[in-house]
Amino acid sequence: MAFNESNTNHIYSTYYAPRGRSRMYELGIRLAQTYLSPFDHIIGIIGDSGSGKSVLIKGMFPGLELTNDDDGLNVRPLPLLDQDMEMGFFTPHTYHVDIRFEMGFQPLNVLADAIARAVNRGKRVIVEHFDLVYPFLGGNADLLIGVGEEIVITRPHLFGPVPQEVYDIVYKSLPYRLMAHTAEDLCEFCMPKDELDRCSHDDVKHGFVMVFPDTEPQFDLPELEQKVQAMIDEALDIGYVDEGHITIGGKRHDCTGPRTHVSNTRMIEGFHLLPHPIYDKKRKAYLVVGCVGEDSLERLKSLDDSANRYAHPTYMD
Repeated sequence: MAFNESNTNHIYSTYYAPRGRSRMYELGIRLAQTYLSPFDHIIGIIGDSGSGKSVLIKGMFPGLELTNDDDGLNVRPLPLLDQDMEMGFFTPHTYHVDIRFEMGFQPLNVLADAIARAVNRGKRVIVEHFDLVYPFLGGNADLLIGVGEEIVITRPHLFGPVPQEVYDIVYKSLPYRLMAHTAEDLCEFCMPKDELDRCSHDDVKHGFVMVFPDTEPQFDLPELEQKVQAMIDEALDIGYVDEGHITIGGKRHDCTGPRTHVSNTRMIEGFHLLPHPIYDKKRKAYLVVGCVGEDSLERLKSLDDSANRYAHPTYMD
């Protein structure tokens, strides 16, 4: 596998995994420009269902045909296993394989042999759930990408990191992302429509940010928190409709990240909103911040303190 000398001191890069397809596509494009090398043969992707792996891959590799698409399109026969039939000018340069899905049809050693055969032919293979096939390959990926609450990128060398290390990071964090995105949708569901129409999204660890340009949002944040908490207590089902909608307790709601949710509101733990908006002078916008998890109140206080220090730096006194 290719060795990129410029990355010998690189361990991990970490990005928030954004909500919605558009923001994930944009991040994928940036990651491809920053980290991909033309000498990379194996790109290992690690992450659970609903983490956004497929959208990230489509952003990084526009036009790549995913063999097990989120829309249920399963390419057969699997091109990676049918390489000998794809000879000549139109032979693909890049293959995609979802190891977890293909394990229902082929043993891992067969999939590993097919990946190795493609690499030996100078091809590139995008491998979802790379951690499952890694023990059978005899070598690591050229680039490893983990998708959980955050996107973790590493270029392994002789001493690692190994896929299990990336797995441990992203699988532990994904539940927070699912809870946070669902709580954010519940906030949208309870907001006045005119405020919802002008709001955009940003990210914090174990939480979410709703951004309101120019003027402060005209609704009471403690009241909004109470309404959302009541929906959490109702144990409402969250359902996927299509790539632009979900259902909340059977009611349709616009959503740009419809697969990134818990299945029921009762799964959201420790939801709280900061009781006042934060003003961002650089963006000239008001930020509504929410957090989930067992330490959500402490995290909100820390974010509020940090914003106050940023707004009133001590060196200006």
